[in-house]
Amino acid sequence: MLSDFDLHLFNEGAHDRLYEKLGAHPLKLNGSSGTHFATWAPNAREVSVIGDFNGWNPRTNPLSRRASGVWSGFVPAIGHGARYKYSIVAPDGGSRFDKADPFAFAAEVPPGTASKVWDLSDFTWGDADWVALRAARQSLTAPIAIYELHLGSWMRDTEDAYRPLTYREIAPMLADYVADMGYTHVELMPVADHPTRKSWGYQMVGYYAASGWYGTPQDLMSLIDTLHRRGIGVFVDWVPAHFATDPHGLAEFDGSHLYEPVDRRKRRIPLWNTFAFNYESPQVVNFLLTNALFWLDKYHVDGLRVDGIEAMIRLDFGREPGEWAPNKFGGVENLEAVSFLQRFNRKVHEAYPGVLTIAEDATPRPNITRPVGIGGMGFDLKWDLGWVYDTLNHYMTLDPPRRHEAYTKLLFRMHYAFNENYLLPLSHDEVAKGKGSFLARMPGDDWQKRAHLRLLLGYMYVLPGKKLIFMGGDFGQWQEWDYATSIDWHLLHDLRHRSLQRWVRDLNTQYRAEPALHEFDCRPEGFEWVDAKGAEWGVLCFLRKGSSEGDLALVVVNFTPDVLRNYRVGVPRAGRWEEILNSDAEIYGGSGQGNLGGVKTSPISWHGRPQSLNLTLPPLGIIVMKQAGR
Repeated sequence: MLSDFDLHLFNEGAHDRLYEKLGAHPLKLNGSSGTHFATWAPNAREVSVIGDFNGWNPRTNPLSRRASGVWSGFVPAIGHGARYKYSIVAPDGGSRFDKADPFAFAAEVPPGTASKVWDLSDFTWGDADWVALRAARQSLTAPIAIYELHLGSWMRDTEDAYRPLTYREIAPMLADYVADMGYTHVELMPVADHPTRKSWGYQMVGYYAASGWYGTPQDLMSLIDTLHRRGIGVFVDWVPAHFATDPHGLAEFDGSHLYEPVDRRKRRIPLWNTFAFNYESPQVVNFLLTNALFWLDKYHVDGLRVDGIEAMIRLDFGREPGEWAPNKFGGVENLEAVSFLQRFNRKVHEAYPGVLTIAEDATPRPNITRPVGIGGMGFDLKWDLGWVYDTLNHYMTLDPPRRHEAYTKLLFRMHYAFNENYLLPLSHDEVAKGKGSFLARMPGDDWQKRAHLRLLLGYMYVLPGKKLIFMGGDFGQWQEWDYATSIDWHLLHDLRHRSLQRWVRDLNTQYRAEPALHEFDCRPEGFEWVDAKGAEWGVLCFLRKGSSEGDLALVVVNFTPDVLRNYRVGVPRAGRWEEILNSDAEIYGGSGQGNLGGVKTSPISWHGRPQSLNLTLPPLGIIVMKQAGR
């Protein structure tokens, strides 16, 4: 039930378990089974509950107004699965409209728009072992390789290509695939309730309701539990930047601008035709903060990737001059949004140590991944969108003879690589909206395209930073991603695509096995240039290092289509160096150029080091060497 203290905390924006108080909760009251309803609508004249149980009659079950503008009441003889809405009379008293419950745990599958009474306790988790080890597996020194997917288009029914698989149907197949490929985590594009299947899921109407497109809340729990039992972490995309304007949702919820800003210059996000949240309202901030905690609590999610931070913290995002107002200091930053994100990170990390928060942020604002206590925003990781922009869009897509024009794009990343804790994302954003697939965008003929993609993927894995690959990219999807159809699994009947897939599997294996390739992903002592001067003609050499003396890997990258023989590279230690990765190996679809498994050093000083290796560099290839016996 809803106490006066609950209302006080809500009014202060400080109720961490608000989802247990607002919304619909089945219970027994005075010996009668029923459901307690509560919703925040401070400007409404009247609020009542309507549903199948009362013929959708707004006069039957009115709610009582409480402090803080909360309306609540008990409706007997209804429970789990009942459909309902709130019937609200606007502040002027002249209009009545129906709204879904902002705190509903389940919702009708569109085109239905009603909420559902739902009991989330009816599920037995079996992931205690995973949760106990989560903090260690999600440390910044641990390997983190993420498989990003959109549930509706990962795989479709074999007999009905228009039907996405359910959470429970996906669970064993996804767990098998991710485990076999060696990924450490999956990242699910939004799984909260969104009004149309023809979307990526980022325009939400029900922040507490698991999307009914793929099943029930317990079905989603089963998917996450299955992945956890296989030792696979689960991140979900969380969207506190904006919400859908659908009339049954949060927009003008009580007849006033309640969840969205009153100031029209902050209210709408033109680029997406959505409403922003009002970060100046303690109650709206509470709605969002407790929502983040809800997903960690009820669904055992291991991390939240926060979408659209630029839209949150920039007052001018997508707006023309005159369409936005500066902050009180005359600047462009949304100070209330920044404060909200800092509170979010503090609360998440205090309540769930070991859970990760990940920022999708394209702004140059510093200290996104630094602690709040020293002025940072408090995230654990930030997507390195600059790396994607420079490396993929402005280097790899060039024909090799022209790459000397853009070689500084390769080098620039290492000037800022440790300013934040970065994650390198080859994400869904790079294979949609007319951009084409990763494979299709590579230059050259068929063989060269595949070699380029192996090179791009390998280069990502050997650079400092955690890793993310969007579904289909790990086996060379030809078509641009389409949310309405399955990715092209049939391509795996082709040896060339299976060979690329094997390359990614082996990249994951070595990334996880070699401390030098992951332990200092976010610290400068894990990287050292051997030779960056060769970047102008397409060759890079560097070392990756771990915390132990023997944790050392030499990386040599050849961005040219030529086999470079007798290429000498300086190394710090004498002995035999084994070739543990070679993207040009025949098993990956390459031409088979390489170093016959390993090379012994010569006492020839090179690159300022006492020993050197005489190497063969494969065309459009990357090799990783490790000293034998270490």
